[in-house]
Amino acid sequence: MKGEYRMTRYRNQTQILSDVLVATKECGQEGIKTTVLLSRSNLSHGRLQTFLSTLTSSGLINRIQYDGKNTFVITEKGRMFLEQYQKFAGIAEAFGMEM
Repeated sequence: MKGEYRMTRYRNQTQILSDVLVATKECGQEGIKTTVLLSRSNLSHGRLQTFLSTLTSSGLINRIQYDGKNTFVITEKGRMFLEQYQKFAGIAEAFGMEM
């Protein structure tokens, strides 16, 4: 609509990590390719690589390289982290805190 605008939602690092984990989890054991993850996480390639490095070194996702292409799969540790983060975010929201 004319004259109407939407405020951009800025995400902190933990929210971005959560978004990447959610996208990875939704693809199941098939995994998610880098290009799909780029669009689902709404990050530039460079920023995504930084987050992927953090997530793989923390053991929250695994990188599988096949024919020179990367696929990412969430680990059990990643599922547990995501579950706990979502619980905490829900509690914080219930108290009027923005995550």
